[in-house]
Amino acid sequence: MFKQSDLSKKGELLDKAKAAREDRAFAKKKAEAVVRIQALVRGFINRRRFQHLMLHDLEAIFSVCSPEQSFPKDALQPGLVFFAAVQKFLFIHKKQKIKHEKKIVEQICRHILASMESLDSKVWYIAVALSKDHVMGWIRQIKEILWLACQHLKELKPENPSDVKLISLYLTMLVTFTDTVTWKILKVPGAEGLKPSLNQLCANIMGHLITKGLYLALKELMLNGLARAKPSFSKPVLSAIFTVAWRPFVSSNFSSHLTHVFIQYIFTVPALVVQLNKTAPESMDVLKKHKLLVHFLKFLDDLRNSHNLFIALDGNYSLCLVGNLVHLAHIDNECLGGHTAEFSRVISGLLSHCQSFTGKQKQSASQWHPVLGWFSHPADKRLNESMGFVTAQLKLLWGPSVLQTMVLLSLKGAPTDESVTTSSHKMETKGRTFFQKLKLSTSRLSGVRVGKSLESPEVQIVCEVCGMYQAALTTMKELIRDILTGLSYKDLLLPRLWRFMTELGPQGGLQVFTECLALTNEAPPPVLSVLVLFCDVASYLIAILDDTEFYDQQIPFHLEDLVSVTGFLNSFVFKMIITSKTDITPLHRTVYNSTYSLLMMLYDKDCRRPFAPPNHWLIREVKSPPCRTFLEQDDSMEGMMIRQMVPHVIPHRDRVQYFRKRVTDEKKSLGYISSERIQPHSTVVTIHRSRLVEDGYQQLAYLSAQNLKGIIRVKFINEQGLSEAGIDQDGVFKEFLEETISTVFNPSLNLFKTTSDHKLYPSPTSYINEDHLTLFEFVGKMLGKAVYEGIVVEVPFAMFFLDQLLDRQHSAFYSPIDELPSLDLELYKNLTYVKHYDGDISDLDLFFSYDEDCMGKIVTHDLLPGGKVMTVTNENKINYIHLMAHFRMCKQTKEQTKAFKRGFWSIISPQWLQWFSGPELQRLISGDSSELDLKDLKKNVQYYGGFHGSHRVINWLFDVLQNDFNNKERAQFLKFVTSCSKPPLLGFAHLEPPFSIRCVEVSDDQDTGDTVGSVLRGFMRIQKKDPVGRLPTSSTCFNLLKLPNYQKKSTLREKLRYSITSNTGFELS
Repeated sequence: MFKQSDLSKKGELLDKAKAAREDRAFAKKKAEAVVRIQALVRGFINRRRFQHLMLHDLEAIFSVCSPEQSFPKDALQPGLVFFAAVQKFLFIHKKQKIKHEKKIVEQICRHILASMESLDSKVWYIAVALSKDHVMGWIRQIKEILWLACQHLKELKPENPSDVKLISLYLTMLVTFTDTVTWKILKVPGAEGLKPSLNQLCANIMGHLITKGLYLALKELMLNGLARAKPSFSKPVLSAIFTVAWRPFVSSNFSSHLTHVFIQYIFTVPALVVQLNKTAPESMDVLKKHKLLVHFLKFLDDLRNSHNLFIALDGNYSLCLVGNLVHLAHIDNECLGGHTAEFSRVISGLLSHCQSFTGKQKQSASQWHPVLGWFSHPADKRLNESMGFVTAQLKLLWGPSVLQTMVLLSLKGAPTDESVTTSSHKMETKGRTFFQKLKLSTSRLSGVRVGKSLESPEVQIVCEVCGMYQAALTTMKELIRDILTGLSYKDLLLPRLWRFMTELGPQGGLQVFTECLALTNEAPPPVLSVLVLFCDVASYLIAILDDTEFYDQQIPFHLEDLVSVTGFLNSFVFKMIITSKTDITPLHRTVYNSTYSLLMMLYDKDCRRPFAPPNHWLIREVKSPPCRTFLEQDDSMEGMMIRQMVPHVIPHRDRVQYFRKRVTDEKKSLGYISSERIQPHSTVVTIHRSRLVEDGYQQLAYLSAQNLKGIIRVKFINEQGLSEAGIDQDGVFKEFLEETISTVFNPSLNLFKTTSDHKLYPSPTSYINEDHLTLFEFVGKMLGKAVYEGIVVEVPFAMFFLDQLLDRQHSAFYSPIDELPSLDLELYKNLTYVKHYDGDISDLDLFFSYDEDCMGKIVTHDLLPGGKVMTVTNENKINYIHLMAHFRMCKQTKEQTKAFKRGFWSIISPQWLQWFSGPELQRLISGDSSELDLKDLKKNVQYYGGFHGSHRVINWLFDVLQNDFNNKERAQFLKFVTSCSKPPLLGFAHLEPPFSIRCVEVSDDQDTGDTVGSVLRGFMRIQKKDPVGRLPTSSTCFNLLKLPNYQKKSTLREKLRYSITSNTGFELS
């Protein structure tokens, strides 16, 4: 109907209409936007004009002086005029942000304070409150102004001089309007009747500020000023802060709510008491006067109150609270003495709360805390700088003042001589007096009264105190050494605590602690905390005592008292093991660890230098059928723990037998014991006598431990290059082993050195030998093989090296200083001098380093990272002494010892070695130290060549040994035959090869062994001729004595004595 051109025109017309509509819509929006913009601009301008008009009166008042100056008296406006002007400001402040608001608030506060100081009643700002028409408005106004001041206080920086003036200004405002004491209106005659109403007005203001967050603002202010290495508050400022915080608290008569708030926000400020005591001591007088410590303890001793507080506090601020409470107790010692139990419970609870924020190891969100260790909660960085002050406060908990009150006065049965009041200065400078008092106290431990009930108040208080100090040790991981030092040296804690323990229970005698183990479904009683603390402190103290102090001065106990202590601990730990009470609860685990540590420390000391009677460490219950049953079972948990943890309760002979049984069982499992079905495989090595160690090293050093435990057969090549013939008694390997060990342990080889008492230990300069560490490993394997086969070798080791073979140097109760005299007596004397030096040890210019002369060159070793520049002081000298001893005893030969142990342990399982002490391991290596048992020897001798047990010469031999030889000669005889002067541990029945005596007719070079004729002649006592010219000889590799058939007893005696004293006859047949 329409043409194409008409359609095109129609489209154009529609597009134009659409564009026109859009233009009109845009123009309309533009006009509306212009109107809105104009409205906003007009509104802004009008508001600014209105704000200016509203603030005009206030600005006119402030224009008479600069912002930082006080108002002249003649420039002060009447109170009602100023009130109206401020009211306009506050109205605007609520609606919109005001430029220079802080300056205006500052000027308002200055004007108000100036009016309060004026003598003209017309300008008094407080006078407005006397009008019924304005009193409510005035109250609202002053509340708002004071809260603005509080808000500004939180933002100010006390280190800034300009901010310090503002802090002082706002605090003065708060001090002025929280109490009427400075109001001049009350000094007008006849105005006394207004005081109750005005006091109520102040209370109303304080209540409002507390509701709004006054204490939080004060806390932020104090953190800004006190949580730093150098606090920045002056005395007036700190006094004002304390006044503002204290007034509402004391006005409420220490209400429960405000006590909670005051503790949460004020007493958690780090080192607050330190700064108050130092800067504003009159504030501390106020706290003591009102017995604040007592109020706090009663409040926190309530579980509900403490629980609510713990919800609001993290571990860091809880620790700060502990510091302030401890410091307050240190200052107000009188109140502490009457509330010891409450104080102990409160501090224990707070420390336990702190512990809930700590972790055993570093985690992704954890941080390192200088007191608590790894801390799992995000810490306030502001506390880091002040933690030194907090730490100093915490140390007061185990300082002389608090410790005397908490411990000595709670142990009422202890002597109350002058030592109770010994000052800290005397304790630190008069060590000898302390030690004398300690000995005097322990000398009275016998004959004490018994029968203290566990329910008695005295016992409960002591348990609370000990529990508190145990909580401190558990929580403050970085201060453990400091805590134990304080508890060890201050005021004779240990002997008094031991006396208290012996008096517990109806029977006394420590039975109460053993009875605690019988409790099944009940929680462990608190009295165990006394035992734990006693053991922890004793372990720490004994570890740092030298032999002179421990044995001669008898610190901390007399030696006879130590017998009682060790007897109790030995029985207690044994019963914990056999009743499976070592790991039931965390407290059981703690009790076991503490008692076990002290027990083993004392046992090690007794092994090295005995103080207990023989068989003191044995437990009779071990012989009972139940104990024997689980000791004989390899898979018994109780038996395994006894063997590994307290093997000394088992007789030594039984342990050696069990050791030999384990070796035999292992040989059977490896197929090294011949039977009808199995012929054990043997390893044959060829050894040149001229290269004994070299050939043995090349052929055996890289042999697997399993093959080395098997049969090793040695083929000797003599100096002429010919194979030697040996008697088929498997003794050639014994000779090779003895000769090898004798060579490598010779100090001339510089693998080992000898101490002053001729005991062996690895040489620090062994590195001059090629591949010395591999050689040490080989030597360890050879010694291990000797022990494995029961071959005794006379190699005396230094005790500290034996402890390292047993891996005792890594135990918590190992003290390297004990064995140092045997290694370096001069160094030991020097370190002892350092330990007992009365003056400032830094005057000696000692550093944490050791200078070693290495082949003429001085090499300096750091005992700690950066030790060359780290000065030794009175505080760290004990650590220096132990580090120095540890370096000489362990670290200096660490690699050599490690290689030796690697070889030794590859043959002898370290688990088996735990059954023995150092001296017992030496006996396992070198034989028994007891006298030669001739009856046992005669019972187990094997005879050859016609000799027998009733032979005349044999009877003469044992008669001479019994009646004519002394102990030294009998030992020489044993060494002559076996190469070792000590008898085997389990007797001659276990000697390998067996002890043998053979009748000989010819010289050793003509001896071809037993023949029918020689045996008959020996048996019938027929001699070809009298062998008066012949000497007895021996083959030590076979433990064989070759004895001529002498015709006279005197001849036998003379020839045998000559042979054993001249070392004649150590040949191989």
